[in-house]
Amino acid sequence: MLKYEFISKEWIVSPAARRIYRVSAVLSMVLFISIPVFRLNGIPELIVPMVRPLLFAGAIGAATTLVGMEFFLFRFDNSHPLKQIFWFCVMLFPLLGAALYCLVVYSRSDVFRIRDKSKDTFG
Repeated sequence: MLKYEFISKEWIVSPAARRIYRVSAVLSMVLFISIPVFRLNGIPELIVPMVRPLLFAGAIGAATTLVGMEFFLFRFDNSHPLKQIFWFCVMLFPLLGAALYCLVVYSRSDVFRIRDKSKDTFG
């Protein structure tokens, strides 16, 4: 039977994907911090043209991190099931949950260690 996947493994577990998800996680955390700051203080008219693209980049980063980390959690995370349940619950917090999962679990995953070792052995 032919198995069709919308998202390939290289999109989730590759050095380029790792960098992209880390940057996206940082942008998501910046968005998480900047929203309350701008709500309390307001955005000065002078910096609105500079802030809009940054907020847009933060939103794109948050969406990218959320989709990628949920896919990684369901397909490639080989940790204990209780840890997976815990991180799934953490990821229910949109801007912060997936970013934390990316920086704490995804970046240190065994999938990358195995991939790096096999590359050193065969490469």
